[in-house]
Amino acid sequence: MEAPIGVFDSGVGGLTVVREIVRQLPNENVIYFGDTARVPYGSKSKDTVLKFSRQIVRFLMTKNVKAIVVACNTASALALEDMRDELSVPVIGVVRPGAKMAADVTETKNVGVIATDATIKSHIYNDYIRQLNPDITVVGKACPLFVPLVEEGLLEDRITDDMVDRYLSEMKQYNVDALVLGCTHYPLLINPIKRYMGDKVTLVNPAYETAKELKTLLEANSLLNKDSKKASYNFYVSDGVDKFKVFADKVLPINVNDVNVVDIESY
Repeated sequence: MEAPIGVFDSGVGGLTVVREIVRQLPNENVIYFGDTARVPYGSKSKDTVLKFSRQIVRFLMTKNVKAIVVACNTASALALEDMRDELSVPVIGVVRPGAKMAADVTETKNVGVIATDATIKSHIYNDYIRQLNPDITVVGKACPLFVPLVEEGLLEDRITDDMVDRYLSEMKQYNVDALVLGCTHYPLLINPIKRYMGDKVTLVNPAYETAKELKTLLEANSLLNKDSKKASYNFYVSDGVDKFKVFADKVLPINVNDVNVVDIESY
């Protein structure tokens, strides 16, 4: 089925999910929306995140998408179930795939989760992981400054190293051996996080796991695109085209030529 997959995030972080879709599902066409005018979502209320998510989904549905990936942990935590109830196409988020991988890889039964304030307060990772294995202890830590650091492109910078140290020091005290990067921006900080946590800690990237689950979902619903002609990728934002393009060119294995601004408030 040639219809595109709709992917959305609060900003540029969801491009880490698109990157994995490009790698793992190279035939699939993708429509991406980044809500760059209203980023970050992690400090906003559930009602606000749900309102924003509904607006974005209404926009994506005008593009006749066959499935939607909520490539934002905050929106996955606060809006995903409502989206599933309201939509006629399959919808997946990034939380459950990451939680499953963390439960699978931990040996000490101590799992760390770093995410936005809203995701941590929702306890969604804790709930999913403990459903899979009640013996696992989940340590959550909100890292609100990671998103603006990523959005500003400060991926390798002394201030980023300082914030990694500040946020993650207690993870070492809890002897975690699996750390979930519970915001799609965070895989872009994988190098400073890995340096700090060391080789004995497995970093779980929900973006990678989500692309794997998306493939399974498309197969189960007979929605895979069997056409091997070059896939199309279309990008939309609510603000900041030039900044988005610069960032996308750094993250994605494809050239991002056109980015269009959408008045998302009108949806």
